[in-house]
Amino acid sequence: MYRRIITLLLLCCLILPAQADEVKLQPNYPERYVVVKGDTLWGIAGRFLKDPWQWPQVWKMNQDQIKNPHWIYPGDVVVLDNSSGSPELRLLKQTVANPTVTVQPDIRTEKLNAEAIPTIAPNIIAPFLSQPLIIESTALKQAPTVISGTENRVILSPGSRVYVDKIPEGEATLWNIYRPGKTYVDPETKAILGTEAIYLGDARITKYGEPASGEIVRAKEEIFANDKLVAAPETLQTNFIPRAPGGEIKGRILSIYGGLAEAGSNTIIAISGGEAAGLEQGHVLAINRNGRVIKNPKYDKNDKEKSKEPENIKLPNERIGLAMVFRTFDKISYALIMQATEPVNVLDIVESP
Repeated sequence: MYRRIITLLLLCCLILPAQADEVKLQPNYPERYVVVKGDTLWGIAGRFLKDPWQWPQVWKMNQDQIKNPHWIYPGDVVVLDNSSGSPELRLLKQTVANPTVTVQPDIRTEKLNAEAIPTIAPNIIAPFLSQPLIIESTALKQAPTVISGTENRVILSPGSRVYVDKIPEGEATLWNIYRPGKTYVDPETKAILGTEAIYLGDARITKYGEPASGEIVRAKEEIFANDKLVAAPETLQTNFIPRAPGGEIKGRILSIYGGLAEAGSNTIIAISGGEAAGLEQGHVLAINRNGRVIKNPKYDKNDKEKSKEPENIKLPNERIGLAMVFRTFDKISYALIMQATEPVNVLDIVESP
């Protein structure tokens, strides 16, 4: 008897996660798809799956493959294999010596990752991969500071010589120039999440010391004394695997870029929640509209004390879109809205799909 109960409990533990992670296919998914230049991983996933973030599950990817993926290239053929009883995506490879297409068990490894198809359109997120920057305000105060230009020039532009208070020998050569901007506050706890530094341009250091000197190589906005320098990152991840977070994530939309009051697909948003909460590049989050609070029509306003019904009813939250995280900081992340059925607003909820 006890053995039967234990067996049933084990079966429940195995069955419940499978049902929760059930893969839903598009009703008209193709048997195979030839990858072409201009494709994105999200777009290809959407041809086969109703939920593109289930891509790693259908490709049978483990955690190591998600963090260090091999990429898909134009000319590759993606097929959906149902022979095992559950859908599985595979890659087909065709060679000149052997024009027949053969099934490969994994995505092909290539050195030229720059030629691989991106997860999302790179032109949309490219400026946000290096700037703007979320940083603790105290850290920006301690960063190297522009103290002057040549001949006391107030505004510095490309080609201008710039003097910096202190950059020791051995530090980076290329630096991004920032100015403190908006301070983000958690809308629920009111805790300070970080300061968004406004990207102004780039400088190349030619002489280290106190002071150091260099040249302005790019200026997006006017650069003045007291602006700050942050070492430019050597490499930035531009490709990642769309997937649902491993745990429960919940945050709010803090801002919409471009000065818009409302946002739609292909709009960049800043959200509360970052690396400290377990968010990673590629995580897909649902965008939900907070349910309205309405008057309960059954509430007896003439007899408030005896009324068994609550005065107000909160309607359930409604999903209005999906967003994918592409850059993370400690407590804030940048995400791209992938789908939106209604206009997205600041303070809308983002959470695990």
